[in-house]
Amino acid sequence: MTRAADPHLAHPVDDAAQPDDPELAVRAAELVRDAVLGDLARRVVSECGADVGLVGVPEPLPGSRPGSEGMVLRHWSGTRADLLHDVPVPAGLGLGGRALAERAPTWVPDYRAATTISHHYDAAVAAEDLYAMLTVPLIDGGTVHGVVYASLRAVVPFGDVRISAVGTLTRAAARALAGAAAWSRARPGRAAPVPPLTPREHEVLRWAATGRTNPEIAARLGLTCNTVTGYLKSAMHKLGVRNRTELALAAKESGLLS
Repeated sequence: MTRAADPHLAHPVDDAAQPDDPELAVRAAELVRDAVLGDLARRVVSECGADVGLVGVPEPLPGSRPGSEGMVLRHWSGTRADLLHDVPVPAGLGLGGRALAERAPTWVPDYRAATTISHHYDAAVAAEDLYAMLTVPLIDGGTVHGVVYASLRAVVPFGDVRISAVGTLTRAAARALAGAAAWSRARPGRAAPVPPLTPREHEVLRWAATGRTNPEIAARLGLTCNTVTGYLKSAMHKLGVRNRTELALAAKESGLLS
C-alpha cells in the first residue's frame, strides 16, 4: 500500500481503490495528478512564503526530438499575468529546465542577474516582477513527475528553512503521484488483442467520431440506419466499449483514427 506523506496533498492510495477498468484507471490517475500538482502550487505560496508557485509537468514538446526531455507549466498560484501559464520548457533552459536536466534543486537570489542559467524566459519573469527563484524536481524512485517553482518578488537569498519547506512538500507530492501512477499500470494477463474492424466498420466509426448521427452517416455512405447501427454495435463489441463516446476514445487511443 502506498500512502502520501502529507494527507493534505493527496488522499491515501491503496490497491483496494484501484479501478478495475484500465481506461478508468488512467483517467483517475490523471485527475489525482492534476489535484496533487495544483494543490502543491498553492501550498508553495501559502506555506513556504513564496509569492508565486508553479509546477511544470513532463510532456513531449512540439518540434522536439524523440526522447528529448521537456515540460509544460500547467499549474500556478499567485500569478498576476498569464505569460508563465502553459509555457513549454525544454530540459536545460531556464532555472526549471536546469532542475529537470540535473535532477537536483537549484536557486538564484536574482533570476534576472543570474549568469548560470539561460534567459529564455526573461520577459515572462519580468511581467510577474519576480527575482528570487527556487526550482525542485519531483522525483520518486528515479521517475521525474515534474518540477516545482517557488518565486519571490524581491532579491533575497533562499535560506535553509524555505528550501527545506519546499522540499518537504515536493517529496510528499512525488510519493502521491507515484501511487496514482500505479493505478494506470496494466495488470498481467488482462490485456487482450482487439479483433480487427471490417472496412465498413472502420468507415462508419470514422464518421461517428466526427459527431455525425446515424442518419447522416447512412445518407453519406448509402446505407440504412439499421445497417449503420449494426456496424457501430459490432465495433463497440470488438473494442469493449458501451457508447459512442467511449468508442471514439478507444479508437483514437488504439490508432484507428490516426
